[in-house]
Amino acid sequence: MKAVIYHNPACATSRNVLALIRHAGVEPEVVEYLQTPPDRERLVELIAAAGLQVRDALRQKGTPYAELGLGDPALADAQLLDAMLAHPILINRPFVQTALGVRLARPSETVLEILPPINAPFCKEDGEVVIDTGGRRPAAALKQHTRPPHRRPTKKPGQ
Repeated sequence: MKAVIYHNPACATSRNVLALIRHAGVEPEVVEYLQTPPDRERLVELIAAAGLQVRDALRQKGTPYAELGLGDPALADAQLLDAMLAHPILINRPFVQTALGVRLARPSETVLEILPPINAPFCKEDGEVVIDTGGRRPAAALKQHTRPPHRRPTKKPGQ
């Protein structure tokens, strides 16, 4: 299976996702998006394929989000995309694409939805069990990280 991860090696979530992908037996193409950001068309594709709105893909913590006034609900998607392209740190991470779909893998376990089944135990960097010795997700993790159904954008991001 082919996979691409838009990765920030300074981010623990991104490192855990990369480790999970490799644990599934997949060696992904790693795009360090702060050095090589996606172009506008690719970013719009990732956001739409993940079933997100542009605001959902905008990172606030540790970014110039507040100083750029990006919390203003009057800003259009095109303006938010302009900011994300000018300041790639505003792109939330990690986005992962496989043949099974695209996810903004937050929390990191979300990436399991688009990977082949993993039966071997896996723990995050902090020791949290993601897959136990029986190849199962711990019940608490399943309850905590159950995703709601995808929201499909009503309009194409950037319009």
